[in-house]
Amino acid sequence: MSDVASPGFSLARLQRINKIGAAITILTLLAAIFWAFPIYWALVTTFKPEQDVVRPGIEFWPKRPTVEAYTHVLFQTKLGLWYLNSLVTSLAVTLLVLLMSAAAGYAISQMNFPGRRALWWVILASFMVPIPALIVNHFILMAQFNLLNTWAGVILPQLIAPVTVMIYKQFFDSVPKDFREAAIMDGATQWQLLFRLYLPMNWGITTALGIITFIGAWNAFLWPFLAVTTEDKMNVTVGITQVTDAFGVKYARQLASAVMAGLPVAAVYLIFQRRVTQAIMLTAGIKG
Repeated sequence: MSDVASPGFSLARLQRINKIGAAITILTLLAAIFWAFPIYWALVTTFKPEQDVVRPGIEFWPKRPTVEAYTHVLFQTKLGLWYLNSLVTSLAVTLLVLLMSAAAGYAISQMNFPGRRALWWVILASFMVPIPALIVNHFILMAQFNLLNTWAGVILPQLIAPVTVMIYKQFFDSVPKDFREAAIMDGATQWQLLFRLYLPMNWGITTALGIITFIGAWNAFLWPFLAVTTEDKMNVTVGITQVTDAFGVKYARQLASAVMAGLPVAAVYLIFQRRVTQAIMLTAGIKG
C-alpha cells in the first residue's frame, strides 16, 4: 500500500515545490523591476526636452526624443577633462594599492622581521575605524603638504586598503613552501620571489582586485569633493555637480551627466563581470 501511495506523495511534493519556485521567481522579478525602474526612468528622462521633464504627469517614453541633454554635457561642459582626471587618479590608486598591498601581504606572509605580528594586528584593527572618520585628518594633512587641488591630494588618502593586504596574505600563505625554497636556492631575491613567483601564481586575484579597486576609485565622491575646489582638477563624479544653469535646474542635463559619469564603470563591470564578482566574494569572505 505504501508503494501505491508513494508516487502520489512525490507528485504532490513536486507540485508544492514548483509552486514555491514560481512564487520566488515572481518575487525576484518584481524586486528586479523595482530596482531597475529608477535607472530606466533616468535614462528615459535624458532623452526628453526640459519642458516635458517638468510637465505634470508620468510619461514612460519620451514623446519628442532629443539628445540635447547629451550634446550640452559633451560640448558645453568640461566632461573630457573630468574624465581625464578620474582616469589618472583611478589608475594611480589602483596600481599603487595593488603594489603596496602585494608587497605588504608578501612581507607579512613570507618574511620574518621585528614588528611583523604587530603590523598584522594593526591591519586587522583598521577595520574598526571607518574611512570617513579619517577625512578630517586627511584634509588637514593634505592642506599642510599643499596638496589640495592636486592629483596627489586626491590619490594619497585613497591608498588605505587593508582588505587587499589581507587577501594577498591569505593567498601567499597557500603557496607551497617548496617553490620558495627552490627559488631561494637558485639565488632569487625577495623582490624576485614576489614578482616572478608569487604574483604570477595569483594573477587572477590581482586582476579581480584591480578591477574592483578601479571601480571604487572612479566612483569615489566625498574625498574628491572635499579635496578639490577648482573645476580643472575635479573628477567626473564631482564635476557633474557643476552642470547647472543660470535659469534653474535642468534635470535632463544633470541626469545625462550622471549617465555619462557612470558609463565607463558600467562598461568595465559588464566586460569583467566574473572578475568583479570574484573580487566581491573575496572581500566578503575576508570581512566575514
